[in-house]
Amino acid sequence: MASVKQWIDGARPRTLPNAIAPVVAGTGAALHLAADSVGDRFIGIEWWKAALALAVSLSLIVGVNYANDYSDGVRGTDDDRVGPMRLVGSGAASPGAVKAAAFGCLGVGAVCGLVLALVTAWWLVLIGAICIAGAWFYTGGKKPYGYLGFGEVAVFLFFGLVAVCGTQYVLVERVDWVGVLTAIAVGSLSSAVLVVNNLRDIPTDTESGKITVAVRLGDAKTRVLFTTLTVVPFVVSLALVAATPWALIGLVAAPLVYIANKPVIGGANGMGLIPTLGATGQAMLAWSVLTAVGLAVG
Repeated sequence: MASVKQWIDGARPRTLPNAIAPVVAGTGAALHLAADSVGDRFIGIEWWKAALALAVSLSLIVGVNYANDYSDGVRGTDDDRVGPMRLVGSGAASPGAVKAAAFGCLGVGAVCGLVLALVTAWWLVLIGAICIAGAWFYTGGKKPYGYLGFGEVAVFLFFGLVAVCGTQYVLVERVDWVGVLTAIAVGSLSSAVLVVNNLRDIPTDTESGKITVAVRLGDAKTRVLFTTLTVVPFVVSLALVAATPWALIGLVAAPLVYIANKPVIGGANGMGLIPTLGATGQAMLAWSVLTAVGLAVG
């Protein structure tokens, strides 16, 4: 039986910024939009909705991590893993237990999302269903799209566009260009986390038949892709000046992106890329918090 620590490690805490950052950024975009267009009167938001949006995002990412652990484990993809321990692949937990944990987390996300849909718009139920299906079929099912090179696209959509714009919508029932640009920035950094993860796993993924974007592009081009994705948020910061000069505060996160890129640019492989995963997540969270503050103040 896996220990509590092993279950926590299996949830992949390093990926939690991917769930927190879009809700923070979406809340900042909502606060910017929450000013009355006539007289610039601040009308506020309902914070319990933001808390529920965060619960949905966290539940989905932990659920997809356990689902990925289960699916890759039963396929044998994690048999010779370079990175952190996996529950099924290491034999620490049974496939059934990990599968149940995945469904349990996804179920919590579904319930929280249903509450938001009931008080906002019914069609959000459809979006939630698509998100849950995307979480499972990333590595689950007969033809998982994560094995075909669409993982980064899915992360950009679900933990970028959907999460940020969805948060803004449930808080103020509108999505504007500020929310969309902010979503693109967060989605780019979120995708970058998966890119460097797959860069690390190119040898084992190639052997197991998992054709990720990194496997398709090769080592050198994948490193260029990672760096490009991590620059996008700072281009967005400059563009958001049209909404408020306070958006430039997001540039303060640049040193964290430099730290994340250093091993990648330096040619690190395997375990040498693990620090980049954490640094990229920190950069994403820092940029989102700083930009949210800037948008709210602006």
